[in-house]
Amino acid sequence: MSSKNRSIQPSLLQAITPVVLTLLVIGLQIFYFGVFEPHIPLVIGIAITSLLGVRLGMKWDEIESGLFRVIQIALPSVSVLIAVGMIIGVWIASGTVPSIIYFGLKLLSPEYFLVASMLICSFVSVSLGTSWGTVATVGLALMGIGAGFEIPVYWTAGAVVSGSFFGDKVSPLSDTTNLAPAVTGTNVFSHIKNMVPTTIPAMLIALTIYFIAGFKLMGDEEVSFGKIEAITTALDSSFSISVWLLLPALLVMVLALKKFPPIPSLFAGVVLGSILAMVAQGESLQDIFQYANNGYSIETGISEIDGLLNRGGIQSMMWTISLILIALGFGGVLERTGCLRTIIGAIQSKVESFGGIQAAAIGTSFATNLVAGDPYLSIALPGRMFAPVYRGLRYSTLNLSRAVEEGGTLMSPLIPWNAGGAFVISALGLEIGKGNMENLLYIPLAFACWIAPCIGILYAATGRFSPKATKAEMTRWKKEDEEIADGYPAIKESEIKATS
Repeated sequence: MSSKNRSIQPSLLQAITPVVLTLLVIGLQIFYFGVFEPHIPLVIGIAITSLLGVRLGMKWDEIESGLFRVIQIALPSVSVLIAVGMIIGVWIASGTVPSIIYFGLKLLSPEYFLVASMLICSFVSVSLGTSWGTVATVGLALMGIGAGFEIPVYWTAGAVVSGSFFGDKVSPLSDTTNLAPAVTGTNVFSHIKNMVPTTIPAMLIALTIYFIAGFKLMGDEEVSFGKIEAITTALDSSFSISVWLLLPALLVMVLALKKFPPIPSLFAGVVLGSILAMVAQGESLQDIFQYANNGYSIETGISEIDGLLNRGGIQSMMWTISLILIALGFGGVLERTGCLRTIIGAIQSKVESFGGIQAAAIGTSFATNLVAGDPYLSIALPGRMFAPVYRGLRYSTLNLSRAVEEGGTLMSPLIPWNAGGAFVISALGLEIGKGNMENLLYIPLAFACWIAPCIGILYAATGRFSPKATKAEMTRWKKEDEEIADGYPAIKESEIKATS
């Protein structure tokens, strides 16, 4: 066996040491220094884990291969981020985002705004199959509408995140919805069907909370229609507002429904948005290039609108892209040095009941999200590691695919240094820094994202909606015994296809 393929097995203490130290440095940076920039703490985490690898007898080229392997696999998601950055800048210039804000302020009721935000984002996300695309387009416009209604930004962000990531979780077009059944050996449509028992209750609970909160936030005071009028007037005077300007968003949704790949679909939205910016708003081609690269810039005199519309462009995504690449590198080194395998193995050895295993699978996916910063690895790694345990208990691995989807996809945007959380904070313009941590309140207010895993754990403890393995499933398992004999089959690159 070559040195590059030999298995490394650190002790549990060795495995958790770089994780704990990295989290401590991240906490120091964010909560003590008040600087929301987890990049350097994660780089320090890579260095600590690499030193552990050397201590275990690994060579640097072995560690480096693990670091760059996961980054390489995730490069398609970086391409999506670049396309999203272009879309934001161009769709603002074309009047698409301003038109959505304008019509939203005219048509939506402040009391029902949070409910409408979650439902709209859920619909768009199911249609597009991408939570990130939904957050950056419709979600961004809803932030503007919420500002007009004087709703705290963290409430609006919570509703947007709940709808966007929940819709992504049950969309057959979503990469993570296809990844979860792929790594656990189930069918994507059976997986989606098995998600319903947690999806529907969590959505209903979240919608009920947003409904009550909408009236509570408004209180007995009348909405400031003067402010809404000022915003709509500023938009009307700065842009040509028309329903036709919604065509770029409609085009992207149609292409997604036709199952076109995400990147060409998003780029088609950029092209149509560019044409409308020139035709409807009188922008030049040179201006379009500027907006696509550096973002849009405008001064309407309304601070809420200026803060929302002065954004976008490829360069605005570079902070997020650099964080994602560093976080993925940390996850790759943890995986290559065997730290993640040891930690997951320790968790497996402590639980024997089905309820315990289900909770452990959800918790492990969340923990992988927490320390590795990558939602794809948080689905793929626990999905492969826990599959033999479910088979041994004769429970369908549909339970496992639901567990890793909930601990992976849904918890991703709730971790600020995770790829999902970093993107949400950047795309929605949630300013976070020393003395300004209140925008992180979107995390507990994204109710649907964390209620669903709790319901899943409750079901496992009571045995409800926890399917046993069918005869056909057990027959298929027998044929795959040779592949999973070592209990830790290699994760194929195709199984961590990262096209958010």
